[in-house]
Amino acid sequence: MATGPTRTSIRLAELLAVLSLGADLGMNLPMEHVMRQCLIALRIGERLGLDEADRGVLYYSSLIAWVGCHVDAYEQAKWFGDDQALKGDSRLVDFGGKGAMKYNFTYFGGVGRPILERAKTGVSFITAGGYRDAMVMLDNHWFAAKDLCTRVGLGEDVQESVHQSFERWDGKGPGKLKGDAIDVTSRIVNLADVVEVYHRAGGVDAARDVARDRSGTQFDPDLVDAFSKDAELVFSDLDATTTWDAIIGAEPALQPALTDEEFCVALEALADFTDVKSPYTLGHSRGVAELVVDAARVVHFPTDDVEQVRRAALVHDLGKLGVSNSIWDKRGPLTPGEQERVRIHPYLTERMLASSPALAPLGAIAFQHHERLDGSAYPRGLSGNAISPAGRLLAAADMYRGRREPRPHREAKSADEAAADLRAEVKAGRLDAAAVEAVLQAAGHTVKRRQEYPAGLTGREVEVLRLLARGLSNKEIAQKLVISRKTASNHIEHIYTKLDVTNRARAGLLAAKYGLMTDLDD
Repeated sequence: MATGPTRTSIRLAELLAVLSLGADLGMNLPMEHVMRQCLIALRIGERLGLDEADRGVLYYSSLIAWVGCHVDAYEQAKWFGDDQALKGDSRLVDFGGKGAMKYNFTYFGGVGRPILERAKTGVSFITAGGYRDAMVMLDNHWFAAKDLCTRVGLGEDVQESVHQSFERWDGKGPGKLKGDAIDVTSRIVNLADVVEVYHRAGGVDAARDVARDRSGTQFDPDLVDAFSKDAELVFSDLDATTTWDAIIGAEPALQPALTDEEFCVALEALADFTDVKSPYTLGHSRGVAELVVDAARVVHFPTDDVEQVRRAALVHDLGKLGVSNSIWDKRGPLTPGEQERVRIHPYLTERMLASSPALAPLGAIAFQHHERLDGSAYPRGLSGNAISPAGRLLAAADMYRGRREPRPHREAKSADEAAADLRAEVKAGRLDAAAVEAVLQAAGHTVKRRQEYPAGLTGREVEVLRLLARGLSNKEIAQKLVISRKTASNHIEHIYTKLDVTNRARAGLLAAKYGLMTDLDD
């Protein structure tokens, strides 16, 4: 199996740029929006004469300002229908005054849904915590972005700039910061994000017009004046530029390549940020990676190839960020159109990773996790030897892990049921027999559940946390664990206190980060 050595020279900028493509998908914006926004921000910063330190903050904060946009996509889809449509159109609105209320009302309950269904959602919104969910969404995005900064070694200056990216010049942002109290790097990112959308749609004049329209409300008036004066230069050659090369080349200070350990931590962060999109997939990518590594050793993959398939498993579902939670979390059968949207996610994974020479080999393995030997699957309908040994193992591990996890339309299957499903796929000629038996052998020799948990959590609290993270209500958790609703509520309060969080989305992110979603019960 020729995958090349696992030691790869990769810079942090490459990983952040790939993650920015995921943010584009999650926000329903054209891919490379964030990278183009970053280039625009850097050009504005250059005209303002920012020093080297501020240019560094501007570069990194611009790339990651929106990475947390999908952390509570479950709640967004629950209350507003299509979470991606909700976010995709947000740049078209000035959220000061009545703008926010009008925008939220437009999407509330889901555009296009029957009036009665939207009315029922309205009642639930009031009685079942919807208002609370909506109020903490931006703060949850910041929480996730800060966590990523910490995990990849970015400093507090970048974290603070990201934190302020949602603030408004008029003080009507989530943190109520106003005017010059907002970091200049945050003000630039805020402006660059919106003008990129308008420039892509209508050219320089459209970008200049929206900046002037929101001058003094969303945007810093002096910053708008400086941008408007040089708008043609800011956008010059932007469409003709190879965005990836420009972004990697624009890193303010050339950083050393990541060590293997740093690369591993960063890929695990990407895995967690992918899986947190839905409470039903928390821990999925890490779980697949653990299983496929053990299976690769069963079939005696060379050491380098074992590590390569593990890395591919960690990022195999990146493309899921490009599909709405109204589909991933749907309890009923999918329509043909929804099925087609699902089928594209492995392709998106490959395209995201193909941008980086260091990550492209991982994408070449990762996209195969839904291919089948008989050519009946997606995204390319590969068959037979066109599917690599690593791809065959990944496909079997992904299916086994998926069967063992709950989904919105079914409960988690037992180990025996999952094994029977995989062997049925072998009989039907869709999965490789050797790969399936290796995965099943690996699954039968997993390490027992750890007895000591992070943050002082007890075994019972971890059980509650797993169910909470997957979106179950207090009542459902109580029924599942055969405890009273009050006991379940007490456990949740203790969990929030120990993890120092206040809601499901944050608890879910930490549960995935600490590896608490990888253990499965029969």
